[in-house]
Amino acid sequence: MQNKKQYIPYGKQYIDECDIEELISVLRSDWITQGPKIEEFEKNFAEYAGADYAVACANGTAALHLVCLANDIKTGDIVLSSPISFAASMNCALYCGAKPAFADIDANTKCISPDAIEKALSNINDKRNCFPKMIIPVHYCGYPCDMDKIYELAKNIGAIVVEDACHALGAFYKDKNGNAVKIGSCHHSDAAVFSFHPVKHITTGEGGMITTNNKNLYDKMIHFRSHGITKRQTEFTYASFDKAECGMWYYEMQNLGFNYRITDIQCALGISQLKKLPEFLEKRRNIVQLYHNSFRNIDSIDYIKEADTVKSAWHIYPINLKGRLKSKRKKIFEFLRKKQIGVNVHYIPIHLQPYYRKNFGFRKGDFPISENFYDTTITLPLFPSMTEEEVSKVITSVLKVVEIF
Repeated sequence: MQNKKQYIPYGKQYIDECDIEELISVLRSDWITQGPKIEEFEKNFAEYAGADYAVACANGTAALHLVCLANDIKTGDIVLSSPISFAASMNCALYCGAKPAFADIDANTKCISPDAIEKALSNINDKRNCFPKMIIPVHYCGYPCDMDKIYELAKNIGAIVVEDACHALGAFYKDKNGNAVKIGSCHHSDAAVFSFHPVKHITTGEGGMITTNNKNLYDKMIHFRSHGITKRQTEFTYASFDKAECGMWYYEMQNLGFNYRITDIQCALGISQLKKLPEFLEKRRNIVQLYHNSFRNIDSIDYIKEADTVKSAWHIYPINLKGRLKSKRKKIFEFLRKKQIGVNVHYIPIHLQPYYRKNFGFRKGDFPISENFYDTTITLPLFPSMTEEEVSKVITSVLKVVEIF
């Protein structure tokens, strides 16, 4: 068991007294779920992201699934995403019966490569005489994908674009016209998905959000979020009921939906956390700069460097081991864990998971840049409440790795 006073996790939540007071206030109210805090959180989040609509739900995975459902992803469709992400980024498509496809990452940004997408689209069309119905670019570690190019490729084939922005709350990029675009504004996508897991930028314990500028898509996601049921009289079909007999109790299940609702308790925490997001982002970026400064002259360690056109949200801080360290990842990982530093690895490429190999025929070598990144990466701790002593300990320990391995 880890010594809690010494162990530094790779990520963790920050909860203060203001957050706790907000939770207590809801617990003392008449509504702890399906009440007013949900709409308030959605409104605040949409305003922050710069989107017209926001839909809060149970978690990031549910958010991804809701987007697929609302866009009618079904058996026979193809959905394309990055191999370097958590399994949920593609599992959402499988839930709907779709087939997975991947495009390799860019060696510098670790985000899905537009050139690789273009190549994948050509290969898919040659083999299946069709194109993916949806593309899910993943803003890995909070670094924005090249959305200008991805959106253009998608629209040329009529594909839907859904940003997996679970790492990227608060990130920006410049479009081809030099305009600053906030991730979540859906300027170059049909929707964007966020997660509020405790290691993310803000937390609701568990929770997720989808932003969009499409009213029809918004209405569908609200519908699927709660069992596919509507209580709106304007939407009733009265298929098997006499309209005159339908009282205020009446509702209709018009589609097979899910219980992906979020609670007022969670949303109260989200509202409070969102107010602190600028501070959280600043602290993350300050820690990242300390890491950059410490590792910039070490040939055997590489890290993601921001281009002038982006501002990353820095959800995680992955380093790549090079040269003599490249083949020693496991020993280095174990060494750092023994130092009570909670390093991790993000991620095992999705296409190499046993389920994907067995059911879809993926194999090692399919996406070499992603696989090489996985083989040589370690994620260092990064969270807003890290102390100077904790940051210093991580840096000192990594420098020790360079010295002794």
